[in-house]
Amino acid sequence: MKYEAMTEGRFVRRRNRFIAEVMINGMTEAVHVRNTGRLRELFITDARVLLEPASNPERKTRYSLVCVEKNGQWVNVDSTAPNQIVEEMVRAGRLFSDITYMKREKTFGKSRFDLYVEHGGRKHYIEVKGVTLEVDGAARFPDAPTERGIKHIHELMEARRQGYLASIIFIIQMKGIKVFEPNRATHPAFAEALLEAAGAGVEILAFDCMVTENSLEGDLPVPVRLE
Repeated sequence: MKYEAMTEGRFVRRRNRFIAEVMINGMTEAVHVRNTGRLRELFITDARVLLEPASNPERKTRYSLVCVEKNGQWVNVDSTAPNQIVEEMVRAGRLFSDITYMKREKTFGKSRFDLYVEHGGRKHYIEVKGVTLEVDGAARFPDAPTERGIKHIHELMEARRQGYLASIIFIIQMKGIKVFEPNRATHPAFAEALLEAAGAGVEILAFDCMVTENSLEGDLPVPVRLE
């Protein structure tokens, strides 16, 4: 996926989940944050950031914060991007062959999953999670407790019991990652649910991304470590 007319700035502070202050051309400006996660390891004063101009001229903030520099490389923090990345990978035939149908946001039980694909005569529910937290080369999710994430895992397990294919795909929005693992220290219940889901036949996948100053592209599979 591509971004248009990116502008560089310096991070000042985060006001709340949705708004940060960034120094742009010597002036402090409020910008929209496309991620409600904590992002404490990224949102550091004076960190380089990349901003995309708002497409809606009536919006209160002129820019959205898309990337943050960490250890000399860009980390994409756009939480709307991972779904599009997986859809691009599916359309390119990188995940499945013989695709006959694809739909965004299809409901199963009490959950609405990010992607539904029919391929090879099978019906497949997919949940996508964006990952921005990295610790010593390991990508970890979540960076804050997520009861909603556990609910999705349980619903995928039920879909698998009913004969559907089911997957959780973690899109790691950076390079330089050696392994993906659930963030057991932050949310042990999520880690246990993910391990249980794998044992029940839910596929757990992770991919890193190529991040440039104006693009994000799903790249290589990353080993998954659940225990």
